[in-house]
Amino acid sequence: MPRLLGVDIPNQKKIEYALRYIYGIGPTLARQVVVASEIDPNTRAHELTEEQLNRLTALISERNYLVEGDLRRSIAANLKRLQSINCSRGIRHRRGLPVRGQRTSTNARTRKGARRTVGVMKKK
Repeated sequence: MPRLLGVDIPNQKKIEYALRYIYGIGPTLARQVVVASEIDPNTRAHELTEEQLNRLTALISERNYLVEGDLRRSIAANLKRLQSINCSRGIRHRRGLPVRGQRTSTNARTRKGARRTVGVMKKK
């Protein structure tokens, strides 16, 4: 398996699709990187030479794309900042509720987690 930016990318996939396994690279950015590095888009990941892998890595780093650890740190820092200034989005993140205005009286189970019944205990 070829390694790009510390991530193993799948062997049998075309390079345009294999690049998407890197966190922060989606369909559009993957297509742009393949075109800019002048690699045939039909090339499979295991067919790439060492020089082509180095070209891809250099292209991603020189264009200052946020990928993998840097992107994760950036997102975490943004959430921490929202929580520290006590804005409504930060409070919703802290409480584990939907952030973007969705209803919560019903639904929102993905964000809130499994139901926890709160009720009256029966006397024995």
